[in-house]
Amino acid sequence: QAIERAPELPEWIEPSLKARNGWPDWREALARIHADPADAKARERLAYDEVFANQLALLLVRGEARSKRGRALQGDGRLRDALKLPYSPTGAQARTMREIEGDMAQIQPMLRLLQGDVGSGKTLVALMALLIAAEADAQGALLAPTEILARQHFDNLGRMLAGLDVRIAILTGRDKGKVREATLMGVASGEIDILIGTHAIFQEGVTYKDLGLVVVDEQHRFGVAERMMLQAKAAVPPHLLVMTATPIPRTLQLASHGEMDVSKLDEMPPGREPIQTTVISEDKLDAVIAGLGRHLDAGKQAYWVCPLVEESEKSDLQAAEARAVTLTARFGDKVGLVHGRMKGPEKDAVMARFAAGELGVLVATTVIEVGVDVPNATLIVIEHADRFGLAQLHQLRGRVGRGGGQSHCILLRGNGLSETSRARLGLMRDTTDGFVIAERDLELRGAGELLGTRQSGEQTFRLATPDSLASLIVSANADARLLEDQDRALKTERGQAARMALYLFERDAAVGLLRAG
Repeated sequence: QAIERAPELPEWIEPSLKARNGWPDWREALARIHADPADAKARERLAYDEVFANQLALLLVRGEARSKRGRALQGDGRLRDALKLPYSPTGAQARTMREIEGDMAQIQPMLRLLQGDVGSGKTLVALMALLIAAEADAQGALLAPTEILARQHFDNLGRMLAGLDVRIAILTGRDKGKVREATLMGVASGEIDILIGTHAIFQEGVTYKDLGLVVVDEQHRFGVAERMMLQAKAAVPPHLLVMTATPIPRTLQLASHGEMDVSKLDEMPPGREPIQTTVISEDKLDAVIAGLGRHLDAGKQAYWVCPLVEESEKSDLQAAEARAVTLTARFGDKVGLVHGRMKGPEKDAVMARFAAGELGVLVATTVIEVGVDVPNATLIVIEHADRFGLAQLHQLRGRVGRGGGQSHCILLRGNGLSETSRARLGLMRDTTDGFVIAERDLELRGAGELLGTRQSGEQTFRLATPDSLASLIVSANADARLLEDQDRALKTERGQAARMALYLFERDAAVGLLRAG
């Protein structure tokens, strides 16, 4: 009945594209898929509509951002020159810094995605951008996905900025009372130049005197809607730099960050040895534990990661707790445990003991996936490695190899692996290049699954099959660009039809922009 009531809608797909693919009209596609869910042409048509709405929405957001007047931030170099770096930036870092400096000098707000591999030195690039803002008497904010990471950024940047005339502060959900009040006052008065924190830095009650730059360290689900909300926080839209934790394949980047310019850090700082990766059967667990003992005797530290056994956190917790018990029986009080159910302060206390060298082994669920930095940790053991996706394995592996010297990653696998799992572990063994891994992950898992896990629910495509999504994104991106070039305001007949597609697929934020514009 609902389908009978569905209206005939004007066509938003470019006619020759529709004819070439043999797609039915929208209403006919609905009726056909209702009668036969396996109807390939009907499903493909509706899947294309959804991807097209996504691409058009991103282009409209980009156009809107480009048409806004921000403010040009030109630093005089005094703070950047005073920074004492232990090494020269890599060629990729220097190139990216020039791109960012060029963007920030423009009146249009920067919208730049910084694609960096694990350990490629994104933090230094972010710091240079924040210093440009400070040199131009504007404030910078650095948004981190977790408290652990926010504190780590705060400590690292604090060390790098020691002796410089820059005030830096931290604000997380845990900061309460007088400390919080003092920080809020400093931000509002402009006394604080750089504020680092979790989502708390953009909540009600946080007022910036002059927010010029926002850096988003994006391992978290920070979608287009949040990026737009952020732009609204300043009187004048700030420059925006988004950093990915691991590289994203180009097609997926169109779907998740299609409105942004892209910089790539594809060089490692000198002196970093590639991490050696070994795949070992779980039958050899005793030998791995013996090797861990030798590693600890040599004064080094290690991570031991246990995956989610099922979707429930409970079983995930039991696996990690059980492993911590066996390792404690062997190594005594050198073993610590962190997992997702611990409260922030509890987790931080264990992490701090590990960072200080009081603990030799940190048993963890995947909460250490993001950015933890302990240079003396040179071994990571990942249990049931076949249950992780490639991007996640690569991200976990990046927890080691942060000091000098050789680091090792041991992937423990079960028996009876699927072809895909075997291919995935083989690739991890053969390469440490995150850009190669990202493209292969796309081939092995399909775009739908990758976007679903990587982005917030806002980005998950419901209709496209993982196999077809990548080609649909490329095609829809070209079509949406053509429409936007010809009819930016969506006023023509096809433009009006495209507005309908945006409504149908809940890309209302973009429609709101059109209304506001």
